[in-house]
Amino acid sequence: MRNRISVVAAIALVTVPLVACGSDSESGGGDGELRVAAIFSGPTTDADYNALGLQALQALEVGDTSYSESVPVPDIERVLQEYVADGYDVIWTHGSQFYEATAKIAAQNPDVYFIGEFDGQPEGQPENVWVIDRNFHTVFYPLGTLAAELSETGSIAYLGGLSLPFSYSEVHAVEQAIADSGKDVKVNPVWSGDFNDTVKAQQLTSQLLSNGNDVIITSLNLGVVGSFQAINETEVGKTWLTVKYTDKSQNGPDHYAATVKYDFEGPLAEVVDSIEAGETQGHYVIEFGRGASVALGDKVPDAARAAVEAAVEGISDGSITVELDQSEVE
Repeated sequence: MRNRISVVAAIALVTVPLVACGSDSESGGGDGELRVAAIFSGPTTDADYNALGLQALQALEVGDTSYSESVPVPDIERVLQEYVADGYDVIWTHGSQFYEATAKIAAQNPDVYFIGEFDGQPEGQPENVWVIDRNFHTVFYPLGTLAAELSETGSIAYLGGLSLPFSYSEVHAVEQAIADSGKDVKVNPVWSGDFNDTVKAQQLTSQLLSNGNDVIITSLNLGVVGSFQAINETEVGKTWLTVKYTDKSQNGPDHYAATVKYDFEGPLAEVVDSIEAGETQGHYVIEFGRGASVALGDKVPDAARAAVEAAVEGISDGSITVELDQSEVE
């Protein structure tokens, strides 16, 4: 397909230079096939959350796709309205920070279908909105199991970007897994204030390691590169790091423990197929085997590997229920 800049993209570039847009079709719709637009919070070249979003959009078998990237929250309503005005049938906002605006614009445009992301089940979901529930807490539970098995000091850390409800739920899930393991391990959560700040992540990781934490569970985007830089200075086999969304093990294979991997291709395709089939509203929960998985590093001991696999199996067969607790972590 030949890349082009759509009309709405050109408008966005003029009014807000930081917002870049793209498209994967030259047809521009009008042939009866579905037109789908996506809005991303960061650059689609991040090899992380936004890149996964673009990959999912490009995998759709629809008539026309277009997207905007690096869209800040204050601009989301304007960008949504531009895609509505340009005649897109389905508009997907990739990131829970966009959900409130997505639901608002959806209520004003009942003939357009929207896909938002949320952590849990939102109240008052409009009839023309599908929700993709990222279900982070469930996916993080096995990381708590892994940390409990790997830790020799009895002290592990969670390093997040922003202290948001979904992040609190990840911490609580890790704590639940450790409690279920019966191990005497303490979780020390900290937040860097920025998912992509490598310098701050490196500083905090160094401090956490110096304080005796031997497993660092990260919930970062590009910032995790700084965490690897810090942990690579420590003895191999004594300290471990986990990552989120995509495999970043190349940054420190000797200390890499696991990735909670996300793949939005299947979830997005299923939701769009449902919309085409006439289901205008729904709640799609990402789970193991439905957009999420846990990949373990080659150096993870067999006992820890078996414990993680058992945790994933328990969650999948319903014998383990991970509580959704978004209460603030003290």
